[in-house]
Amino acid sequence: MTRQAPMIGISLKLASTLAFFVMVTALKIAADRVPIGELVFARNFFGLFPVLIMVGLRRELALAFKTVNPGRHLTRAAVGLTAMVCGFTSFHLLPLPDATALGFATPLMVVVFAFFLLGEPVRIYRWSAVIVGFLGILVVLSPHLGETHFDNDTTVGAIVGLIGACFAALAMITVRKLCETERTSTIVTWFSGAATVMALLTLPLGWVLPGQAWVMPDLETGLLLVAVGLFGGIGQILLTQSYRFAEASTIAPFDYVNMLWAILIGWVVFAEVPVAEVIAGSVIVIAAGVFVIYREHRLGLDRTKDRRASSPSKS
Repeated sequence: MTRQAPMIGISLKLASTLAFFVMVTALKIAADRVPIGELVFARNFFGLFPVLIMVGLRRELALAFKTVNPGRHLTRAAVGLTAMVCGFTSFHLLPLPDATALGFATPLMVVVFAFFLLGEPVRIYRWSAVIVGFLGILVVLSPHLGETHFDNDTTVGAIVGLIGACFAALAMITVRKLCETERTSTIVTWFSGAATVMALLTLPLGWVLPGQAWVMPDLETGLLLVAVGLFGGIGQILLTQSYRFAEASTIAPFDYVNMLWAILIGWVVFAEVPVAEVIAGSVIVIAAGVFVIYREHRLGLDRTKDRRASSPSKS
């Protein structure tokens, strides 16, 4: 059941951004001690518990595991897990504002993939916004790609972060297709469960960065791993609930609050100060993203009016 209460929806969205950044802070600290594969496993395994609690409270626990498209769920899990691995690696190697800004490329890439993979119409306004947004991404990348060699950590982090944004957009496309036949609880539960199992494949390998097998964490590191999972799961629940109280076009722009958290936490916790190019590029990308969201909202209103106009009137 949904009801229109925009302030509640916005509050839940803001709370979700804070929860996600507690997760990011914990993983950035833990990434110096354990491999990325182990972090990804912790995010999905411990994040599964809040998800199951939410599904149980909605009395959909039994239904959450029933699906007619197990293959599509596994594809979504593989794509989403790849995005997570790349994103975590980017956060490990880059300052928080830089990695966060690269993530803002995701909604722009969703427009591109929706056009080529789903056949959704995209007109000149949104194409223009996408092009401007990608120019902003190039500005963000410029401090990391200005060298003639590509073997330093920040360059690798920038490239991997951009690849992660691409896979995150593909994950959103797969979710769009799943929503045609599956419940939200089914999509969330299958992803968390399948991603946990897939992350176990890194047990003997760790990940190419830092390139080591899993380690037995000490108490402090173990608590960090639990925090990564729990706050990631809580953030996902808060985000899901926010859409029950307000339209997506109302809530989506508040995703860019993540940049404020990135600058604040990066400065206070990690002594990171964003360079001018990152700030300028972020402003360009955010402006383009907000325009895309605005156009999506207007097109949604137009489609609703068209449906109403074409419906036979009752007398």
